[in-house]
Amino acid sequence: MMMLSVSWGNAAMIALISFVLVFLTLVLLIYVLKLFGVIFAEKKKTVSQSVAVASESDGISDEEVAAIAMAVNLFFNRHDEESDVLTFRQNHDVSAWQVRNIHKQL
Repeated sequence: MMMLSVSWGNAAMIALISFVLVFLTLVLLIYVLKLFGVIFAEKKKTVSQSVAVASESDGISDEEVAAIAMAVNLFFNRHDEESDVLTFRQNHDVSAWQVRNIHKQL
């Protein structure tokens, strides 16, 4: 008997409105992301143009600019070379009771 008391017209309207709202939100999100891409792409172009103008006015050759750019890239993108072996220092002089007391003091 509970099925007969449900207004299926209202349920269908709510479902339709929710689907439309979700898709409109997704379309709006796409346009916002495209706008961000346009905004940030313009800033990158102006930076590269200013570097080219600076290199021409200072008398720095293209090879020197490339060497500086490579050095900066290597400096900021360096990674630690680590082996796959883990080493732990073990202090056998300290017991578990002493560690507990040390933590209480902190």
